[in-house]
Amino acid sequence: MSVLREGKVFVRSVFAGVIQETDEGYLFQYDEAYLSRKDACSVSLTLPLRSAVYRSHTLFPFFDGLIPEGWLLNLACRNWKIDPNDRFGLLLTACRDCIGCVTIQGVEA
Repeated sequence: MSVLREGKVFVRSVFAGVIQETDEGYLFQYDEAYLSRKDACSVSLTLPLRSAVYRSHTLFPFFDGLIPEGWLLNLACRNWKIDPNDRFGLLLTACRDCIGCVTIQGVEA
């Protein structure tokens, strides 16, 4: 399995884990240092804290839900020249500064 793209996941500006797009689907894993924090909280109820890797053939619904919709999605796609069907590309680009306590920062290859 090869990693195509990845992003760092932050919860309240604290590095919490990594999300990856692979040739087989998507992976999300919490950082061990984050898991050892007393104030660690899960990014979502559907992704509770654990050291095991989460795997999915489609983008995890929680992360997909962070992507803008409607006119804001159209604006993001037009300004950053991203295909609206490239959900992971939109996640890495548009969710650097999104509403809520979770943000995503793309990792350059």
